[in-house]
Amino acid sequence: MKKKGEIGKKIGISVSVILTVCWLFPYIYVICCSFKPGSEVIAVPPKFFPKVFSIENFSGMLERMDAFKFLLNSVSAALISTIIALILGSLAAYAIQRSGARLSIVLVVLVLCLKMIPTSSIVVPIYELICNMGLYDTRLALIIVYAAINMPFVMWTMLSFYEGIPTTLDEAAYVDGASSLQTFRKVILPICKPGLATAFIFTLFLAWNDFLVALLLTSTNAKTFTVGLAGFLSAYNLDLGPMCAGAFLFSFPVMIISLAAQRYIVQGMTAGAVKG
Repeated sequence: MKKKGEIGKKIGISVSVILTVCWLFPYIYVICCSFKPGSEVIAVPPKFFPKVFSIENFSGMLERMDAFKFLLNSVSAALISTIIALILGSLAAYAIQRSGARLSIVLVVLVLCLKMIPTSSIVVPIYELICNMGLYDTRLALIIVYAAINMPFVMWTMLSFYEGIPTTLDEAAYVDGASSLQTFRKVILPICKPGLATAFIFTLFLAWNDFLVALLLTSTNAKTFTVGLAGFLSAYNLDLGPMCAGAFLFSFPVMIISLAAQRYIVQGMTAGAVKG
């Protein structure tokens, strides 16, 4: 039985390595293409590794688009909207979970329904509202929309964590004279740090990778990197070299953050799956 367990473990590790390589293959190819000369990128048959390392594609990307401005727009909109969604979503989820009323069940179902609504089905009304408010092509519009769209995800994530925290902690804090906000800030939040980290990371990625909302709500001043990157694709031309360089520049910070926060993500997901 022990040998069978070891064999099964080795098979599982081998399968995991193979799947990881298959998953990373397209991204590694994009990295290789970003450091190839333009002629090698479109060469037939294509070669995986570049013969000569070149920054030609990065130079072409910087000439064709204001990469740093678009990157700053993406960072500011994603980060600020994530912080707003995390603060409001965690407070709302705590209020719903601790209310104990029948209305809380309705609110939980409502949150789930909001989470299930596809963005493409509500983006046109959002566009009209933003235009009527005079916020078209501004970072503020992106921040408001991203925070509103991603808040149900934060609420749904945090609800499972609050369910695992016994209400006796709240009652003890009330006995000591703490208000609801003080109880939430000093007692509940320190326990829910893994959940907050998980919600923060996933919400940040949702806002960072958005394309549809940014495409409709921006034109020049607040254009994000994803929309700017789509400019290399036209009906008659596809400039793969600078596009690969831009994709690598845009995705590299996300990969680093994912690797650095992997421990918190796993800890948060497992903690939310266990109820006390």
